[in-house]
Amino acid sequence: MRAAALALGLAALASPAAAQRGDPLRGLDAYVTQAMKDWEVPGLALAVVKDDSVVFMRGFGVRTLGTGEAVDTHTSFSAASTTKAFTAAALGMLVDEGRVRWDDPVVRHLPSFRTADPHLTGEITVRDLLTHRTGLPTEDFLWYASPNSSADILHRLRWVRPFAPVRTQYRYNNNAYLLAGLVVEAASGTSWHDFVRTRILEPLGMRETLTGYRGLDRRGNTATPHLEVNDTIRPIAYRDFDNIAPAGSMNTSVHDMVRWIRFHLDSARVGGRRLLSDSVHRELLTPQFIIPAQAYYPAARLAKPNFRAYGLGWFMQDYRGRKLAMHTGSIDGMTALVALVPEERLGFVVFANLDHAELRHALMYRVVDAYTGAPPRDWSTELRALYHPPGREEAQRREREQMEAARPADTRPSLPLEAYAGRYTDPDSLFGTFTIRIEDGKLMAAFSPLFTGTLEHWAYDTFRARWADPSLGTSFLAFTISPTGRAMRVEVQDVGGFERAPDPEGEGDP
Repeated sequence: MRAAALALGLAALASPAAAQRGDPLRGLDAYVTQAMKDWEVPGLALAVVKDDSVVFMRGFGVRTLGTGEAVDTHTSFSAASTTKAFTAAALGMLVDEGRVRWDDPVVRHLPSFRTADPHLTGEITVRDLLTHRTGLPTEDFLWYASPNSSADILHRLRWVRPFAPVRTQYRYNNNAYLLAGLVVEAASGTSWHDFVRTRILEPLGMRETLTGYRGLDRRGNTATPHLEVNDTIRPIAYRDFDNIAPAGSMNTSVHDMVRWIRFHLDSARVGGRRLLSDSVHRELLTPQFIIPAQAYYPAARLAKPNFRAYGLGWFMQDYRGRKLAMHTGSIDGMTALVALVPEERLGFVVFANLDHAELRHALMYRVVDAYTGAPPRDWSTELRALYHPPGREEAQRREREQMEAARPADTRPSLPLEAYAGRYTDPDSLFGTFTIRIEDGKLMAAFSPLFTGTLEHWAYDTFRARWADPSLGTSFLAFTISPTGRAMRVEVQDVGGFERAPDPEGEGDP
Protein backbone atom coordinates (compact mmCIF):
# COMPACT_ATOMS: atom_id res chain seq x y z
CA MET A 1 0.00 0.00 0.00
CA ARG A 2 2.87 2.41 0.82
CA ALA A 3 4.44 1.66 -2.56
CA ALA A 4 1.12 2.26 -4.28
CA ALA A 5 0.69 5.55 -2.44
CA LEU A 6 4.20 6.63 -3.45
CA ALA A 7 3.50 5.79 -7.10
CA LEU A 8 0.26 7.72 -6.88
CA GLY A 9 2.01 10.78 -5.55
CA LEU A 10 4.79 10.64 -8.15
CA ALA A 11 2.28 10.33 -10.97
CA ALA A 12 0.44 13.38 -9.71
CA LEU A 13 3.63 15.41 -9.48
CA ALA A 14 4.66 14.37 -12.95
CA SER A 15 1.42 15.22 -14.72
CA PRO A 16 2.15 18.89 -15.70
CA ALA A 17 5.48 17.92 -17.23
CA ALA A 18 3.86 15.02 -19.06
CA ALA A 19 1.36 17.43 -20.58
CA GLN A 20 4.22 19.52 -21.95
CA ARG A 21 5.66 16.43 -23.68
CA GLY A 22 2.58 16.03 -25.89
CA ASP A 23 0.31 14.21 -23.47
CA PRO A 24 -3.30 13.80 -24.70
CA LEU A 25 -4.30 16.23 -21.96
CA ARG A 26 -1.98 18.97 -23.19
CA GLY A 27 -3.74 22.29 -22.79
CA LEU A 28 -6.25 20.98 -20.23
CA ASP A 29 -5.04 23.43 -17.56
CA ALA A 30 -5.81 26.41 -19.77
CA TYR A 31 -9.10 24.88 -20.91
CA VAL A 32 -10.26 24.37 -17.30
CA THR A 33 -9.24 27.90 -16.33
CA GLN A 34 -11.22 29.43 -19.20
CA ALA A 35 -14.23 27.18 -18.59
CA MET A 36 -14.32 28.21 -14.94
CA LYS A 37 -14.46 31.87 -15.99
CA ASP A 38 -17.24 31.16 -18.48
CA TRP A 39 -19.31 29.22 -15.93
CA GLU A 40 -18.35 31.54 -13.02
CA VAL A 41 -17.07 28.67 -10.89
CA PRO A 42 -15.06 29.85 -7.85
CA GLY A 43 -13.07 26.66 -7.27
CA LEU A 44 -12.56 23.25 -8.86
CA ALA A 45 -10.41 20.14 -8.48
CA LEU A 46 -9.93 17.56 -11.23
CA ALA A 47 -8.05 14.29 -11.68
CA VAL A 48 -7.63 11.77 -14.49
CA VAL A 49 -6.52 8.14 -14.18
CA LYS A 50 -5.19 6.17 -17.17
CA ASP A 51 -3.83 2.63 -17.01
CA ASP A 52 -3.57 2.71 -13.20
CA SER A 53 -1.59 5.98 -13.21
CA VAL A 54 -2.75 9.41 -12.19
CA VAL A 55 -1.93 11.41 -15.33
CA PHE A 56 -3.52 14.67 -14.22
CA MET A 57 -4.46 16.01 -10.78
CA ARG A 58 -4.79 19.66 -9.92
CA GLY A 59 -6.82 22.24 -8.03
CA PHE A 60 -8.01 25.50 -9.57
CA GLY A 61 -9.47 28.70 -8.16
CA VAL A 62 -10.39 29.43 -4.58
CA ARG A 63 -12.16 27.60 -1.79
CA THR A 64 -14.24 30.68 -0.92
CA LEU A 65 -14.97 33.77 -3.00
CA GLY A 66 -13.27 36.83 -1.61
CA THR A 67 -10.36 34.89 -0.09
CA GLY A 68 -7.00 33.82 -1.36
CA GLU A 69 -7.41 30.26 -0.11
CA ALA A 70 -6.51 28.17 -3.13
CA VAL A 71 -8.12 24.85 -4.01
CA ASP A 72 -5.59 22.02 -4.15
CA THR A 73 -5.81 18.27 -4.68
CA HIS A 74 -6.45 17.71 -0.95
CA THR A 75 -9.32 20.23 -0.68
CA SER A 76 -12.48 18.59 0.62
CA PHE A 77 -15.66 18.85 -1.45
CA SER A 78 -19.06 17.22 -1.10
CA ALA A 79 -19.20 13.94 -3.00
CA ALA A 80 -23.00 14.38 -3.00
CA SER A 81 -24.74 11.63 -5.00
CA THR A 82 -21.49 10.01 -6.09
CA THR A 83 -21.86 8.52 -2.59
CA LYS A 84 -24.44 6.13 -4.04
CA ALA A 85 -21.76 4.02 -5.73
CA PHE A 86 -20.19 3.39 -2.31
CA THR A 87 -23.52 2.22 -0.92
CA ALA A 88 -24.00 -0.13 -3.88
CA ALA A 89 -20.46 -1.50 -3.41
CA ALA A 90 -21.13 -2.05 0.29
CA LEU A 91 -24.20 -4.11 -0.58
CA GLY A 92 -22.11 -5.98 -3.15
CA MET A 93 -19.75 -7.06 -0.38
CA LEU A 94 -22.69 -8.41 1.58
CA VAL A 95 -23.92 -10.20 -1.55
CA ASP A 96 -20.50 -11.85 -1.82
CA GLU A 97 -20.84 -12.98 1.79
CA GLY A 98 -24.32 -14.42 1.25
CA ARG A 99 -25.92 -12.03 3.73
CA VAL A 100 -27.89 -10.14 1.05
CA ARG A 101 -29.18 -11.03 -2.40
CA TRP A 102 -29.82 -8.38 -4.99
CA ASP A 103 -33.42 -9.52 -5.41
CA ASP A 104 -34.25 -9.90 -1.73
CA PRO A 105 -37.46 -8.10 -0.75
CA VAL A 106 -36.49 -5.07 1.32
CA VAL A 107 -38.82 -6.19 4.14
CA ARG A 108 -36.66 -9.29 4.61
CA HIS A 109 -33.99 -7.00 6.02
CA LEU A 110 -36.14 -4.07 7.18
CA PRO A 111 -39.35 -5.58 8.63
CA SER A 112 -40.61 -2.12 9.64
CA PHE A 113 -40.45 -0.81 6.05
CA ARG A 114 -43.90 0.17 4.78
CA THR A 115 -45.41 2.17 1.94
CA ALA A 116 -49.01 3.30 1.48
CA ASP A 117 -49.51 0.25 -0.79
CA PRO A 118 -49.11 -3.07 1.11
CA HIS A 119 -48.59 -5.01 -2.13
CA LEU A 120 -45.82 -2.67 -3.25
CA THR A 121 -44.20 -2.92 0.19
CA GLY A 122 -43.66 -6.63 -0.24
CA GLU A 123 -42.56 -6.36 -3.87
CA ILE A 124 -39.74 -3.80 -3.67
CA THR A 125 -36.33 -5.47 -3.74
CA VAL A 126 -32.80 -4.35 -2.94
CA ARG A 127 -32.08 -4.14 -6.68
CA ASP A 128 -35.15 -1.90 -7.12
CA LEU A 129 -33.78 0.49 -4.49
CA LEU A 130 -30.45 0.74 -6.29
CA THR A 131 -31.97 1.30 -9.75
CA HIS A 132 -34.62 3.95 -8.97
CA ARG A 133 -37.51 1.76 -10.12
CA THR A 134 -39.46 1.43 -6.85
CA GLY A 135 -42.56 3.22 -8.15
CA LEU A 136 -42.28 5.68 -5.25
CA PRO A 137 -42.10 9.45 -5.76
CA THR A 138 -38.99 11.35 -4.70
CA GLU A 139 -40.41 13.22 -1.66
CA ASP A 140 -37.09 14.96 -1.02
CA PHE A 141 -38.62 17.24 1.62
CA LEU A 142 -38.60 14.22 3.92
CA TRP A 143 -34.86 14.79 4.31
CA TYR A 144 -33.96 18.14 2.79
CA ALA A 145 -33.66 20.88 5.41
CA SER A 146 -35.65 18.59 7.68
CA PRO A 147 -35.26 17.66 11.35
CA ASN A 148 -36.20 14.09 10.43
CA SER A 149 -33.64 11.45 11.37
CA SER A 150 -33.03 8.42 9.15
CA ALA A 151 -35.37 6.46 11.40
CA ASP A 152 -38.04 9.17 11.04
CA ILE A 153 -37.77 9.02 7.25
CA LEU A 154 -38.11 5.22 7.28
CA HIS A 155 -41.23 5.58 9.43
CA ARG A 156 -42.81 8.31 7.30
CA LEU A 157 -42.35 6.35 4.07
CA ARG A 158 -45.40 4.32 5.10
CA TRP A 159 -47.54 7.27 4.00
CA VAL A 160 -45.93 7.64 0.57
CA ARG A 161 -48.27 6.69 -2.24
CA PRO A 162 -46.70 5.04 -5.31
CA PHE A 163 -46.95 6.79 -8.67
CA ALA A 164 -46.48 3.55 -10.65
CA PRO A 165 -46.16 -0.21 -10.14
CA VAL A 166 -42.69 -1.36 -9.14
CA ARG A 167 -40.20 -1.96 -11.99
CA THR A 168 -42.29 -0.12 -14.58
CA GLN A 169 -40.91 3.44 -14.48
CA TYR A 170 -37.65 5.18 -13.65
CA ARG A 171 -37.66 7.98 -11.09
CA TYR A 172 -34.54 9.08 -9.24
CA ASN A 173 -35.07 8.57 -5.51
CA ASN A 174 -32.71 9.53 -2.69
CA ASN A 175 -34.91 7.92 -0.06
CA ALA A 176 -34.44 4.56 -1.80
CA TYR A 177 -30.69 4.84 -1.24
CA LEU A 178 -31.27 5.62 2.42
CA LEU A 179 -33.17 2.31 2.57
CA ALA A 180 -30.26 0.61 0.80
CA GLY A 181 -27.94 1.95 3.49
CA LEU A 182 -30.27 0.69 6.19
CA VAL A 183 -30.16 -2.75 4.54
CA VAL A 184 -26.36 -2.59 4.86
CA GLU A 185 -26.78 -1.89 8.56
CA ALA A 186 -29.35 -4.62 9.13
CA ALA A 187 -27.35 -7.27 7.27
CA SER A 188 -23.94 -6.35 8.68
CA GLY A 189 -24.83 -5.45 12.25
CA THR A 190 -22.87 -2.18 12.01
CA SER A 191 -23.68 1.33 10.89
CA TRP A 192 -23.45 2.31 7.24
CA HIS A 193 -20.79 4.85 8.21
CA ASP A 194 -18.61 2.24 9.95
CA PHE A 195 -19.11 -0.35 7.22
CA VAL A 196 -18.07 2.01 4.42
CA ARG A 197 -15.14 3.31 6.45
CA THR A 198 -13.73 -0.08 7.51
CA ARG A 199 -14.56 -2.13 4.42
CA ILE A 200 -13.90 0.44 1.66
CA LEU A 201 -12.18 3.64 2.72
CA GLU A 202 -9.50 2.14 4.97
CA PRO A 203 -8.46 -0.65 2.59
CA LEU A 204 -8.21 1.89 -0.24
CA GLY A 205 -6.24 4.34 1.89
CA MET A 206 -8.89 7.06 1.53
CA ARG A 207 -7.86 8.94 4.65
CA GLU A 208 -9.24 12.30 3.55
CA THR A 209 -12.79 11.00 3.13
CA LEU A 210 -15.63 11.44 5.61
CA THR A 211 -18.83 9.44 5.34
CA GLY A 212 -20.82 12.41 6.61
CA TYR A 213 -20.55 15.96 7.88
CA ARG A 214 -19.27 15.18 11.35
CA GLY A 215 -15.67 16.37 11.56
CA LEU A 216 -15.84 18.45 8.37
CA ASP A 217 -15.49 21.69 10.33
CA ARG A 218 -12.13 20.45 11.61
CA ARG A 219 -10.72 19.62 8.17
CA GLY A 220 -9.41 23.12 7.51
CA ASN A 221 -8.83 22.62 3.78
CA THR A 222 -12.51 22.58 2.82
CA ALA A 223 -14.26 24.20 -0.12
CA THR A 224 -17.20 26.48 0.67
CA PRO A 225 -20.49 25.89 -1.19
CA HIS A 226 -21.63 28.68 -3.52
CA LEU A 227 -24.99 29.43 -5.06
CA GLU A 228 -26.39 32.05 -7.40
CA VAL A 229 -28.64 34.25 -5.27
CA ASN A 230 -30.37 37.24 -6.85
CA ASP A 231 -28.11 36.96 -9.92
CA THR A 232 -24.96 36.99 -7.78
CA ILE A 233 -22.80 34.00 -6.90
CA ARG A 234 -22.15 34.00 -3.19
CA PRO A 235 -20.97 31.60 -0.47
CA ILE A 236 -23.61 29.73 1.51
CA ALA A 237 -23.38 27.66 4.68
CA TYR A 238 -22.71 23.93 4.59
CA ARG A 239 -25.82 21.97 5.43
CA ASP A 240 -25.86 18.67 7.26
CA PHE A 241 -27.54 15.90 5.23
CA ASP A 242 -26.47 12.96 7.39
CA ASN A 243 -30.11 11.89 7.67
CA ILE A 244 -29.80 10.72 4.05
CA ALA A 245 -26.12 9.72 4.33
CA PRO A 246 -26.09 6.60 2.06
CA ALA A 247 -27.55 8.72 -0.76
CA GLY A 248 -25.20 11.68 -0.65
CA SER A 249 -23.41 12.83 2.50
CA MET A 250 -19.77 11.86 1.84
CA ASN A 251 -17.07 14.53 1.68
CA THR A 252 -13.73 13.87 0.03
CA SER A 253 -10.90 15.15 -2.16
CA VAL A 254 -9.77 14.29 -5.67
CA HIS A 255 -6.59 12.90 -4.07
CA ASP A 256 -8.74 10.26 -2.38
CA MET A 257 -11.17 9.70 -5.23
CA VAL A 258 -8.44 8.62 -7.63
CA ARG A 259 -7.98 5.62 -5.33
CA TRP A 260 -11.66 4.78 -5.72
CA ILE A 261 -11.33 5.10 -9.50
CA ARG A 262 -8.20 2.93 -9.67
CA PHE A 263 -10.00 0.33 -7.56
CA HIS A 264 -12.81 0.07 -10.12
CA LEU A 265 -10.49 0.13 -13.13
CA ASP A 266 -8.60 -2.78 -11.55
CA SER A 267 -11.87 -4.78 -11.32
CA ALA A 268 -12.35 -4.14 -7.59
CA ARG A 269 -8.82 -4.93 -6.46
CA VAL A 270 -6.41 -2.96 -4.31
CA GLY A 271 -2.81 -4.06 -3.90
CA GLY A 272 -3.71 -7.30 -5.67
CA ARG A 273 -6.45 -8.10 -3.13
CA ARG A 274 -10.09 -8.35 -4.15
CA LEU A 275 -12.70 -6.43 -2.15
CA LEU A 276 -15.50 -7.57 -4.45
CA SER A 277 -15.84 -10.69 -6.55
CA ASP A 278 -15.49 -10.23 -10.28
CA SER A 279 -19.13 -11.19 -10.85
CA VAL A 280 -20.46 -8.70 -8.30
CA HIS A 281 -18.26 -5.93 -9.61
CA ARG A 282 -19.44 -6.57 -13.16
CA GLU A 283 -23.04 -6.45 -11.90
CA LEU A 284 -22.48 -2.96 -10.45
CA LEU A 285 -21.43 -1.71 -13.88
CA THR A 286 -24.09 -3.55 -15.88
CA PRO A 287 -27.11 -1.58 -17.17
CA GLN A 288 -30.12 -2.61 -15.09
CA PHE A 289 -32.97 -0.30 -16.13
CA ILE A 290 -33.47 1.92 -19.17
CA ILE A 291 -33.77 5.67 -18.53
CA PRO A 292 -36.04 7.65 -20.89
CA ALA A 293 -34.21 10.36 -22.83
CA GLN A 294 -36.28 13.11 -21.19
CA ALA A 295 -35.19 11.93 -17.73
CA TYR A 296 -31.49 11.86 -18.59
CA TYR A 297 -28.83 14.56 -18.57
CA PRO A 298 -29.32 17.39 -21.10
CA ALA A 299 -25.62 17.03 -22.00
CA ALA A 300 -26.51 13.72 -23.66
CA ARG A 301 -28.32 15.66 -26.41
CA LEU A 302 -24.85 16.57 -27.68
CA ALA A 303 -23.14 13.25 -26.87
CA LYS A 304 -26.03 11.31 -28.50
CA PRO A 305 -25.69 7.94 -26.75
CA ASN A 306 -27.50 4.91 -28.15
CA PHE A 307 -28.61 3.84 -24.69
CA ARG A 308 -29.14 5.46 -21.29
CA ALA A 309 -29.55 3.27 -18.23
CA TYR A 310 -28.91 2.97 -14.52
CA GLY A 311 -26.60 0.29 -13.15
CA LEU A 312 -26.13 -0.29 -9.41
CA GLY A 313 -25.03 3.11 -8.15
CA TRP A 314 -23.93 4.29 -11.61
CA PHE A 315 -25.50 5.90 -14.64
CA MET A 316 -24.63 4.00 -17.81
CA GLN A 317 -24.41 5.11 -21.42
CA ASP A 318 -22.29 4.55 -24.50
CA TYR A 319 -19.95 7.16 -25.90
CA ARG A 320 -17.69 6.76 -28.93
CA GLY A 321 -18.35 3.02 -28.95
CA ARG A 322 -17.34 2.55 -25.32
CA LYS A 323 -19.36 1.91 -22.21
CA LEU A 324 -19.29 4.94 -19.95
CA ALA A 325 -20.23 4.59 -16.27
CA MET A 326 -20.63 7.86 -14.43
CA HIS A 327 -22.49 9.62 -11.66
CA THR A 328 -23.00 13.25 -10.86
CA GLY A 329 -23.62 14.87 -7.51
CA SER A 330 -25.33 18.18 -6.80
CA ILE A 331 -26.24 19.38 -3.35
CA ASP A 332 -26.56 22.92 -1.98
CA GLY A 333 -23.68 24.72 -3.58
CA MET A 334 -21.51 21.75 -4.54
CA THR A 335 -21.09 19.74 -7.74
CA ALA A 336 -19.35 16.44 -8.49
CA LEU A 337 -18.86 13.95 -11.31
CA VAL A 338 -17.04 10.61 -11.30
CA ALA A 339 -16.68 8.62 -14.54
CA LEU A 340 -15.19 5.31 -15.69
CA VAL A 341 -14.42 4.05 -19.20
CA PRO A 342 -13.37 0.49 -18.29
CA GLU A 343 -12.41 -0.50 -21.84
CA GLU A 344 -9.83 2.30 -21.94
CA ARG A 345 -8.86 1.89 -18.26
CA LEU A 346 -9.72 5.57 -18.01
CA GLY A 347 -11.25 7.37 -15.05
CA PHE A 348 -12.16 10.94 -14.22
CA VAL A 349 -13.30 12.97 -11.22
CA VAL A 350 -14.19 16.64 -10.88
CA PHE A 351 -15.48 18.59 -7.89
CA ALA A 352 -16.62 22.23 -7.94
CA ASN A 353 -17.95 24.56 -5.28
CA LEU A 354 -20.89 25.93 -7.28
CA ASP A 355 -24.31 24.34 -7.41
CA HIS A 356 -25.04 22.50 -10.70
CA ALA A 357 -21.85 23.71 -12.40
CA GLU A 358 -22.49 21.85 -15.63
CA LEU A 359 -18.99 22.32 -16.99
CA ARG A 360 -18.45 18.95 -15.23
CA HIS A 361 -19.93 17.17 -18.28
CA ALA A 362 -17.84 19.31 -20.63
CA LEU A 363 -14.62 18.34 -18.86
CA MET A 364 -15.58 14.66 -18.76
CA TYR A 365 -16.23 14.50 -22.50
CA ARG A 366 -13.10 16.56 -23.19
CA VAL A 367 -10.98 14.00 -21.30
CA VAL A 368 -12.64 10.95 -22.90
CA ASP A 369 -12.19 12.51 -26.35
CA ALA A 370 -8.49 13.00 -25.63
CA TYR A 371 -7.96 9.28 -25.09
CA THR A 372 -10.25 7.95 -27.83
CA GLY A 373 -8.89 9.90 -30.78
CA ALA A 374 -11.86 12.23 -31.20
CA PRO A 375 -11.39 15.44 -33.18
CA PRO A 376 -11.10 18.62 -31.07
CA ARG A 377 -14.42 19.86 -29.75
CA ASP A 378 -15.19 22.76 -27.44
CA TRP A 379 -17.57 21.00 -25.10
CA SER A 380 -17.63 23.85 -22.62
CA THR A 381 -18.86 26.39 -25.14
CA GLU A 382 -21.41 23.98 -26.62
CA LEU A 383 -22.82 22.98 -23.24
CA ARG A 384 -22.82 26.56 -22.05
CA ALA A 385 -25.05 27.42 -25.00
CA LEU A 386 -27.30 24.45 -24.15
CA TYR A 387 -27.71 25.27 -20.47
CA HIS A 388 -27.55 29.06 -20.85
CA PRO A 389 -28.95 29.87 -24.30
CA PRO A 390 -28.72 33.48 -25.49
CA GLY A 391 -31.48 35.57 -24.00
CA ARG A 392 -32.12 33.16 -21.12
CA GLU A 393 -31.50 35.72 -18.38
CA GLU A 394 -33.60 38.31 -20.20
CA ALA A 395 -36.45 35.81 -20.62
CA GLN A 396 -36.32 34.99 -16.91
CA ARG A 397 -36.39 38.69 -16.05
CA ARG A 398 -39.43 39.23 -18.29
CA GLU A 399 -41.16 36.24 -16.73
CA ARG A 400 -40.67 37.75 -13.27
CA GLU A 401 -41.96 41.09 -14.48
CA GLN A 402 -45.00 39.47 -16.09
CA MET A 403 -45.82 37.62 -12.90
CA GLU A 404 -45.65 40.86 -10.93
CA ALA A 405 -47.77 42.62 -13.56
CA ALA A 406 -50.40 39.86 -13.40
CA ARG A 407 -50.69 40.22 -9.63
CA PRO A 408 -54.24 41.36 -8.81
CA ALA A 409 -54.18 44.93 -7.60
CA ASP A 410 -55.70 46.32 -4.40
CA THR A 411 -56.73 43.00 -2.84
CA ARG A 412 -56.77 42.25 0.85
CA PRO A 413 -56.70 39.07 2.92
CA SER A 414 -60.15 37.74 3.82
CA LEU A 415 -59.23 37.59 7.50
CA PRO A 416 -57.17 39.57 10.01
CA LEU A 417 -53.55 38.40 9.91
CA GLU A 418 -53.75 36.75 13.33
CA ALA A 419 -56.54 34.50 12.02
CA TYR A 420 -54.04 32.72 9.72
CA ALA A 421 -51.73 31.86 12.60
CA GLY A 422 -51.76 28.30 13.86
CA ARG A 423 -50.43 24.81 13.28
CA TYR A 424 -51.09 23.12 9.93
CA THR A 425 -50.37 19.42 9.57
CA ASP A 426 -49.87 17.20 6.55
CA PRO A 427 -53.00 15.00 6.34
CA ASP A 428 -50.81 12.13 5.08
CA SER A 429 -48.49 12.55 8.11
CA LEU A 430 -45.63 12.73 5.63
CA PHE A 431 -44.08 16.14 6.21
CA GLY A 432 -45.25 16.94 9.74
CA THR A 433 -46.24 20.45 10.76
CA PHE A 434 -46.17 23.86 9.13
CA THR A 435 -46.36 26.55 11.81
CA ILE A 436 -47.55 30.11 11.24
CA ARG A 437 -47.40 32.72 13.97
CA ILE A 438 -47.84 36.46 14.34
CA GLU A 439 -44.77 38.44 15.37
CA ASP A 440 -44.45 42.23 15.48
CA GLY A 441 -47.57 42.51 13.36
CA LYS A 442 -46.23 40.20 10.64
CA LEU A 443 -46.94 36.59 9.77
CA MET A 444 -43.98 34.27 10.22
CA ALA A 445 -43.80 30.74 8.80
CA ALA A 446 -41.68 27.75 9.79
CA PHE A 447 -41.59 24.42 8.00
CA SER A 448 -38.26 23.22 9.36
CA PRO A 449 -35.27 24.75 11.18
CA LEU A 450 -34.05 26.00 7.78
CA PHE A 451 -37.33 27.02 6.13
CA THR A 452 -38.33 29.95 8.34
CA GLY A 453 -39.33 33.34 7.03
CA THR A 454 -41.74 36.24 6.75
CA LEU A 455 -45.07 36.08 4.90
CA GLU A 456 -46.02 39.11 2.82
CA HIS A 457 -49.46 39.45 1.32
CA TRP A 458 -49.56 38.71 -2.42
CA ALA A 459 -53.24 38.62 -3.42
CA TYR A 460 -56.50 37.58 -1.77
CA ASP A 461 -55.53 34.74 0.60
CA THR A 462 -52.17 33.99 -0.99
CA PHE A 463 -48.94 35.07 0.68
CA ARG A 464 -45.33 34.99 -0.44
CA ALA A 465 -42.77 33.60 1.98
CA ARG A 466 -39.38 35.26 1.96
CA TRP A 467 -37.17 32.70 3.63
CA ALA A 468 -34.56 33.96 6.10
CA ASP A 469 -31.91 32.06 4.13
CA PRO A 470 -31.84 33.97 0.81
CA SER A 471 -30.43 30.93 -1.02
CA LEU A 472 -33.85 29.30 -0.62
CA GLY A 473 -35.59 32.06 -2.56
CA THR A 474 -39.33 32.54 -2.06
CA SER A 475 -42.43 30.34 -1.97
CA PHE A 476 -46.15 30.98 -2.28
CA LEU A 477 -48.63 29.88 0.39
CA ALA A 478 -52.32 29.81 -0.55
CA PHE A 479 -54.91 29.55 2.24
CA THR A 480 -58.37 28.03 1.94
CA ILE A 481 -61.07 29.77 3.99
CA SER A 482 -64.04 27.79 5.28
CA PRO A 483 -67.67 29.02 4.87
CA THR A 484 -67.52 30.03 8.53
CA GLY A 485 -64.56 32.32 7.90
CA ARG A 486 -61.74 30.18 9.26
CA ALA A 487 -58.37 29.44 7.66
CA MET A 488 -58.62 25.67 7.26
CA ARG A 489 -55.84 24.72 4.87
CA VAL A 490 -52.62 26.07 3.37
CA GLU A 491 -51.10 24.87 0.09
CA VAL A 492 -47.33 25.34 0.18
CA GLN A 493 -45.60 25.68 -3.19
CA ASP A 494 -43.47 22.63 -4.10
CA VAL A 495 -44.38 20.87 -0.86
CA GLY A 496 -48.11 20.18 -0.66
CA GLY A 497 -51.21 20.82 1.39
CA PHE A 498 -51.44 21.16 5.17
CA GLU A 499 -54.72 21.02 7.16
CA ARG A 500 -55.43 23.27 10.13
CA ALA A 501 -54.75 21.41 13.38
CA PRO A 502 -57.23 21.72 16.27
CA ASP A 503 -56.50 24.64 18.53
CA PRO A 504 -54.88 23.78 21.87
CA GLU A 505 -57.41 22.99 24.56
CA GLY A 506 -58.79 26.10 26.18
CA GLU A 507 -58.21 28.35 23.18
CA GLY A 508 -60.90 29.57 20.86
CA ASP A 509 -60.67 30.27 17.17
CA PRO A 510 -57.88 32.70 16.36
